Amino acid sequence: MSEPVHINRLIHATSPYLLQHAHNPVDWYPWGEEALEQARREDKPILVSIGYAACHWCHVMEHESFEDPETAAIMNEHFINIKVDREERPDIDSIYMAAVQAMNQRGGWPLNVFLLPDGTPFFGGTYFPPDEKAARYQMPSFKQVLLGIAETFRKRRDELVKSGQSIVEHLREISTLRQTAESFDAGLLNAAFQEIADGFDDRDGGFGGAPKFPQPMVMEFLLRYHVRGDAEALHMLTQTLYAMARGGIYDQIGGGFHRYSVDDHWLVPHFEKMLYDNAQLARLYVEAFQATGDRFLLRIADETLAYMMREMLHPDGGFYSTQDADSLTPSGHKEEGAFFVWTPDEIREALGEDATLFNAAFDVTRHGNFEGRTILHLPRPLEEVARVTGVTLERLNDVIARGRAHLVEVRERRSRPDRDEKVLTAWNGMALRAFAVAAAATGRDDYLAVARRNADFLLHALRRPDGRVQRSWKDGKATIPGYLEDYALLIDGLLALYHVDGNPRWLSESITLADAMQTLFWDVRQGAFYDAAADHEALITRPRDVSDNATPAGNSVAVDVLLRLAALTGDETYRSIADRTLHAMSGLITRFPLGFGRLLCATDFALARVRETAIVGDPASADAQALLKTVHRAYLPHVVLAQLRPGDEIAPTLTPLLRDRDQIGGKPTAYVCEGFACKLPVTDAAALREQLFS
Repeated sequence: MSEPVHINRLIHATSPYLLQHAHNPVDWYPWGEEALEQARREDKPILVSIGYAACHWCHVMEHESFEDPETAAIMNEHFINIKVDREERPDIDSIYMAAVQAMNQRGGWPLNVFLLPDGTPFFGGTYFPPDEKAARYQMPSFKQVLLGIAETFRKRRDELVKSGQSIVEHLREISTLRQTAESFDAGLLNAAFQEIADGFDDRDGGFGGAPKFPQPMVMEFLLRYHVRGDAEALHMLTQTLYAMARGGIYDQIGGGFHRYSVDDHWLVPHFEKMLYDNAQLARLYVEAFQATGDRFLLRIADETLAYMMREMLHPDGGFYSTQDADSLTPSGHKEEGAFFVWTPDEIREALGEDATLFNAAFDVTRHGNFEGRTILHLPRPLEEVARVTGVTLERLNDVIARGRAHLVEVRERRSRPDRDEKVLTAWNGMALRAFAVAAAATGRDDYLAVARRNADFLLHALRRPDGRVQRSWKDGKATIPGYLEDYALLIDGLLALYHVDGNPRWLSESITLADAMQTLFWDVRQGAFYDAAADHEALITRPRDVSDNATPAGNSVAVDVLLRLAALTGDETYRSIADRTLHAMSGLITRFPLGFGRLLCATDFALARVRETAIVGDPASADAQALLKTVHRAYLPHVVLAQLRPGDEIAPTLTPLLRDRDQIGGKPTAYVCEGFACKLPVTDAAALREQLFS
């Protein structure tokens, strides 16, 4: 293999996304003082290009423009060029995404934004086509954009300065929370649910039209709203969960969910797989199973968790970030979805006489549903397929099970999509919670082992000796100071693990991290959290992205974990900070509830009758197991649980729920309290269930 012709500064990065661009002829810099100082010294505008490793259109633009020597020459002559991995630097992405959205009302990745030498944004967009595609897309080509901006910077710089000043003012304005007079009660949840229900797709599930995203946080709110007594919320949830699991957005062979569907009925996905989607959806399917007992939902959760363990788990215990949409075809070309799609002949060669039934079930046809090939999906109930094909349902299920297992082996011989192997603290916190919840719901020791190992890894590999959490880890090196979401989601995962295994270490670590989170990120004046720490590098504005998008906002998770810690520890400071944040953001919830799914879940907890539950006794004993299963197997979003084992002197120092608690009659005992008033202790699982559900 020949040596690369070009090597730029990104060759020293740890981010796989930046390394993908290390051999571009563009003179890329990573974000940092070297690049910013060079822009000031040379008095050049800055091009910041932001993307991520699994982004299909990022790869397209790289191939068309950043690998093109002529385009690179223009960039190198007129700009200081900076590449940013949005997953490593959500602060930079948040600021400049908001700027571009303010300019043209749309955003996405790749994000290309032009700055003055001092970092002030004045123009930006997403994908720009090369010359030969510009007319087709009715857009200026990237070269035209570059040359036009360079000329304006030379001749009419004052216009760019004026534009940049107005954008910065807008960015500072939107980071300021307006206090509202909105009532903070169950009426807020009712109004939010009605707004969500109005946008529900009665035919295909989910919300809105194409492109259609899973929105697991909104669906978790539906599940919680069902617990409050609304049957319609459960119908909306289960219809959506079934539709996604039967669609092409779900990998019918290997398990796990693709990022979103380009159509409105979950058939054709963008084929990248993200850790955060699968972590959130796996937990949602587990919790829906807990609420309904529906084994199909548990099967989808198990398959998704199996995918995460098989393909996304680092040997040391951390989870990788993403898998690409593109992979190599047998002819050596990269194509989107190539790893995942099939032809009838491929399936017939693999499955033999089973292929006819398998293809009927998964709608595999000669014309296909994606560029002449087929994305496997289940458009009809299997009962109907069995009736039409004249076989028993049992036979059809056997064929499907054998076929899926065999096609996994066949697919493994294909060229696999690239994988972004950096480990992000925030996203791992979501995975940690998913495995902990699954361990509680199923009693599976392998899920609990994954969760414990992941927690150990995060607390060691992604935390400095001084206790500061780091954002990203790869190849043994942790980099970038952690953001609010890193602290909050790590706590979130640790509390879920504490709920299932009762080890006081997880609660102790959560308390330490929560105290650090307040010190580093809390804005006492606004009554909410910033996304970046007080001692973070100075940017044009201190970012505060409050909406729940594909991942939950740091503020939403911070509120949630502080409320749970308040219930566990009795520390009113936690409750006070959470309440202030909720009040500061309540007006946003009422205006756009679909954008605040996780915050709605936190609000639900804040307004609920929380059951503070303690179980005292040897967890290995049959009686204690019966009590623990009563809590773990059910969907109880308003319960916090602490466990006291014989001889444990640490746990009672962390939570008053375990102080002065003894076994009754020498038997494992459960104590259920609500609002500082406790019910009679019980030793029987049925009596505990009655107290929890009364």
